[in-house]
Amino acid sequence: MSAPVPENEDPRWLDDPANVEKIWRLVCVSCILLTLADLGYHKHGHYAFEGLIGFHGIFGFIAFIFVVLAGTWMREHLMRDEDYYDEQPPAPVHDHGHSHEGGH
Repeated sequence: MSAPVPENEDPRWLDDPANVEKIWRLVCVSCILLTLADLGYHKHGHYAFEGLIGFHGIFGFIAFIFVVLAGTWMREHLMRDEDYYDEQPPAPVHDHGHSHEGGH
């Protein structure tokens, strides 16, 4: 569903669900045509499975999913707080009972 258009703005082209549907159909038809075009030339792969119809497209999609999932994992495990570099270091702890400076 598209968000409502504010009163002071004209609706944009992608605010119309019919236009989104057109783009979706164009992408699907393009994928089908490119997969069929894969039949039209001789492949010189190193391995037999590289000659399968649509192999490179499927491999690319799987690699894409892997990169997105790896990025999600990295964000969860490596991300710092928004104010990480603005935080003040903890104050030093002073031992008021003993003095390590000077005499023995």
